[in-house]
Amino acid sequence: MVTASLAADVQQEDDTMVERISPRQFHESVGVEDWRILFFGASTFFPTASFAQGAELVGAIGRLADDVGSAPAVDLRRAGVTVSLFSPEVSEISDRDAALARQISEVAAELGVRADPSRVQWVQISIDALDIPRLLPFWCAVLGYEQFGDEDAVDPLGQGPNVTFQQMDEPRPQRNRIHLDLSVPRAQAQERIEAALRAGGRLVTDEFAPHWWTLADPEGNEVDVAPWRDPGD
Repeated sequence: MVTASLAADVQQEDDTMVERISPRQFHESVGVEDWRILFFGASTFFPTASFAQGAELVGAIGRLADDVGSAPAVDLRRAGVTVSLFSPEVSEISDRDAALARQISEVAAELGVRADPSRVQWVQISIDALDIPRLLPFWCAVLGYEQFGDEDAVDPLGQGPNVTFQQMDEPRPQRNRIHLDLSVPRAQAQERIEAALRAGGRLVTDEFAPHWWTLADPEGNEVDVAPWRDPGD
């Protein structure tokens, strides 16, 4: 499961070095209670009363980010603003992200906006493959994605889901070879699982719980509900 940035590397505007930190270290930082660690960085959602209020928050986030040489992913919609923090320099979350998360929460509070981190998630498509080097270029080409590392195809604009490849040792005709990975905050995982089971799904395995549970729909298509990075080591 990929934790790499979905966008091209961003060069810092100053010479300040950033230090990689673990998901657990991020969660233990002061003032980041609004944030959750998903596959891709630290994320939260700010519900807003209007599009204008959301735009005002985005402007404030932009100024904070410029001050520290960061480039957060920000999605402005009518319902609110989703923000994700990640440091390409260390291919993970950093101490800079923790500090920026705290500052963003503070400025949101000043604008009267309260975060709802239960609404963040990240979806990834996983393909089990016998020959990853042969498949990866095809998916990059057809989707207009870029290769990241040896196993992942990522959208350079950060809009579409990752496509990641998992190595198989032999053909597996008895199960679907494509499934979804769903990264959600740990507090929401059980609720999602129970809702899926009530909706006609079944539990394939909980062997790897609490890192992830594998569920299937009535026709056998699978999804891994994976809160393993929130919190993680």
